[in-house]
This record gives sequence, C-alpha cells and structure tokens, in this order.
Amino acid sequence: MKTKKLINDGGAAVDEMLEGILAAHPDHLQTVSGSPRSIVAKRGPRTGKVGLVIGGGSGHEPSFLGFVGKGLADAAAVGNVFASPPPDPIIECAKAVDGGAGVLFIYGNYAGDVMNFDMAAEMLAMDDIEVRTVVTTDDVASAPRDQREKRRGVAGNVFIFKAAGAACDLMYSFDEVERIARKANDETFTMGVALAPCSLPQTLRPNFEIAEDEMEVGMGIHGEPGISREKLKPADAVTDELVDTILADSGMASGSRVAVLVNSLGSTPLMELYIMMRRLKARLDEAGIVVHTALVGNYCTSLEMAGASISLMRLDDELRMLIDHPCDCAMFRSGTVTA
Repeated sequence: MKTKKLINDGGAAVDEMLEGILAAHPDHLQTVSGSPRSIVAKRGPRTGKVGLVIGGGSGHEPSFLGFVGKGLADAAAVGNVFASPPPDPIIECAKAVDGGAGVLFIYGNYAGDVMNFDMAAEMLAMDDIEVRTVVTTDDVASAPRDQREKRRGVAGNVFIFKAAGAACDLMYSFDEVERIARKANDETFTMGVALAPCSLPQTLRPNFEIAEDEMEVGMGIHGEPGISREKLKPADAVTDELVDTILADSGMASGSRVAVLVNSLGSTPLMELYIMMRRLKARLDEAGIVVHTALVGNYCTSLEMAGASISLMRLDDELRMLIDHPCDCAMFRSGTVTA
C-alpha cells in the first residue's frame, strides 16, 4: 500500500522544501550563490571566529539546517533524503563561514557522510582552509561501549552542536572548540524505539515492516535494525527500558546533572512525548540525577516514522554554561541573543 504525502514530485521534494524554509526564515538563513544545498546563517560567521559546519541527509528536520543561526551552527550542507551531501555543498559552506580561524565539521558517524566530508576537507586544504572533524556517536544501540567509535550519531547531535556552537560564538580557539565538541560527544547518550515505518518521497512505500503490536528497540533514524523486536509496552515500561540502557552504558551516578531530550521520530505527538518525559523525570529523580534543562519535541526526525528517542548529556560546569549560551536559529532558540 502506498503512503500519502503533501508533495508535488518525490525527486523535487528536498529542493522545494529548501525554498520554503528560506521563504519562512529570511532573517536567519541564506544560501550560497550557485549552491542551493549550502545553507548559511545570516548572523553567525565573522572574522576571527571558528566556523562550524554541520550537515547530513534530508528527512531529519529540524536537523540539520534548523540549527543554523547565531550562537549555534554557521552552515549546514544538505543531502538528499537519508543521503549524505556531496562534497561540493560542504566545500561551499566552509568557504562561506571561514573567518580565518579554521572550520570545524560535525556530523553523524555514517559511511557516506564520513567519505564526503573527508573529501571536502582535503579539497579545502588546497585552498589553505584548515578543517577539523568531529563525528557524533551518541547512539547507544548501534555498537558496544568499548566500540564507541563505531556508533551512529542521532538525536543527541543537538546537544553536541549546541556546545560546540556556543564555543565558536564565544570566540574560543580552534583547539578549544574541537576539545569541547569531543567532550560533548563523549558525554551524550541516546536510545530510541520505533513503532511504525516511514516512507521516502520517491517510493511512497514503508521502509520496513513491523506488526501492529510490535516495537523495535534501538532502530536507527534511517530504519537500520535495532537490538530487539518486542511486543509493544506501555509508555512507562518503554521509557524505563531506554533509560536503563542509557544509565548502564553511561555510568551516570547520583549527583550527576544532565540535559535531557525526548525526541519524536516524526509522527509521535507531543502528548506521548510528555508522557515519556513524566516517567523520565521520575526515574532520574529516583537515581539522584538532576535535570538541568529539558527539550521535548521534534529535533531529529525520520520523516513520519512513529517512535521516540531519549538523549542524556552529562553536564559539568563547562558544558552547562555552553548549553545555556543563547542562540537564535530558524527552528531552535534559547536565551536572549544580542546582535
């Protein structure tokens, strides 16, 4: 059975989406001339500042381009649905945000992204633009703890981008921005559950099959297999399963302070996310873990996939200050931003 979407043509969906985003957020976003897949912040880049370029496939909105703005990412390279951007828009993003202090790439740990961002970095080096890379690896389900470098980057990206973007905005050195990004990644953990599939605009077909009474724990944001397929449980039991896995993997103990994210994979409504948030807060209270800040909503989606993920970032004083630092993006704001 084909799915229904409000699109014109599957092959044009990404470019038409970008036209709409630029029409909706002209004060925040612009494109590089001749490179419509290179989205740049109007108030982010400046001389002497480390430039932050993020990016990845479409279909995860508001990731990635929704986090482009003052105090967060300076640019995002946009790929096709669930596909890495090619090197050219990445290169154009980096050139547009290069303030002479270096450019940091941050993106999820997927083979296509690694290949294309690495190619872009090599080509930028020929133009004397120094690029460094931090790949995000917050998805607890995708590899064992002792193989953390193999894990995927998922919804916890928002915290990693936020900390690194704040460091850039505060005019930290290139070494310090890179250190912050790696530290933020090391302290961020995500676990998700899928209830129903999504469908790509080009196919209008579900990208996996799952029974009406089943859920898949640990499924990736492109439909990658999870770690177990189970009977659907009540929200509290599902939340417990995700939280227990994160706490065991992260080693968070009583007295820890965290930023939390309860993220919809696309079609799961706020009502259900807040039911999960209720249980998450109770569980963290029981464990003596203090919630410093909480985000609930669509932050890293998978088109219309049903399901949710929970992310925890362990905060020390440094990361807490960076997470609290103001930003003003097209689809995400925090604090009060000055010009």
